[in-house]
Amino acid sequence: MSGSGPIQPATRAGGLSPLDAIAAVSRNHPQRRLIDRALVSLLDICRQEQEPEAWRIVEGTLADISEALAVFRPRRDVRKVSVFGSARTELDDPSYQLAEQLAEAAVASGFEVITGAGSGIMEAANRGAGCERSIGLNVDLPFEQHPNPIVSSCDGRLLHFRYFFTRKLFFLRESDALVVLPGGFGTLDELFESLTLIQTGRTPPIPLVLLAAPDDPFWLSWQEHSLNAMQERGLISPEDTSLLFLTDSAEAAMAQIERFYRRFHAATLERDRVELLLNASLTAEQLRQLNLSYDDLVDQGSIQAAESIDQRGFLRPCLRFHFDRRRMGRLYQLIDSLNAMDVPSDLPVELPSQEPA
Repeated sequence: MSGSGPIQPATRAGGLSPLDAIAAVSRNHPQRRLIDRALVSLLDICRQEQEPEAWRIVEGTLADISEALAVFRPRRDVRKVSVFGSARTELDDPSYQLAEQLAEAAVASGFEVITGAGSGIMEAANRGAGCERSIGLNVDLPFEQHPNPIVSSCDGRLLHFRYFFTRKLFFLRESDALVVLPGGFGTLDELFESLTLIQTGRTPPIPLVLLAAPDDPFWLSWQEHSLNAMQERGLISPEDTSLLFLTDSAEAAMAQIERFYRRFHAATLERDRVELLLNASLTAEQLRQLNLSYDDLVDQGSIQAAESIDQRGFLRPCLRFHFDRRRMGRLYQLIDSLNAMDVPSDLPVELPSQEPA
């Protein structure tokens, strides 16, 4: 039946249409302004686009984001390590065993483990973590792909993404550390995507570890023929190598990750400013030395000590300064210097799983 007047909101007995439900929920929502901006973007697409494939992209993207937020929301207070590596790695490969050892060490240190949910390195990491400390981010592919049995055996810990780009978004958004083991195109794509987002300041600083077995030259060869070659041609800055840490043991990988958060807690990046939240404040002499050592990193003024609020509303000491976001490698060097400084002897060891709720 064709209508002659404006379309009325569809209602059902005891329910609302999606548009009416959005209006009701968003009316007093604390993020009402951002919701309105999102709806304006959707309205613009509605006015311009009628092609089914375009709407499948919009719907699939929003569904990916909605489902991922629902899985990660109750686990936001626990730090997480994402582990990348080949799906083709066999059970008897040293890389498989290394990934399993790494995940065991991560869980022992209070972290959960995120993988791509597939076989090989991903299965090894999920096996080491156990299903109740694993999260799997699977992706639908043109050919059949099954998630590994470990991550799929616990309810609410396996996501099926429609798109690679939304999957990558949540790998970086939810990770407090990245560990990359040998792999092919997909693994290197994840590595370079992570490096690009870190180098350009699109994601806050987190430790990125390249891990291979003691007799495996995979990352040393990659460093020589790729990373060093880019540096020699001036395609990256010498300090950009500080964004990476290479090692051949699970213990050293986890030690580097834990060291990254020894004094440094988290960072907030703005256009030309950075705020570094700390686990312990600096002495006047430590602050003076930091300003002397990193004067080249600060665009104007100096590194200032202050206090700020972390994501859960707790007061923390912090450092604030203006800096050039093209100098992310140098910022990593500053964070390393912070973590090398003496901390108060009575400072509690704040493992992620022990953080106040």
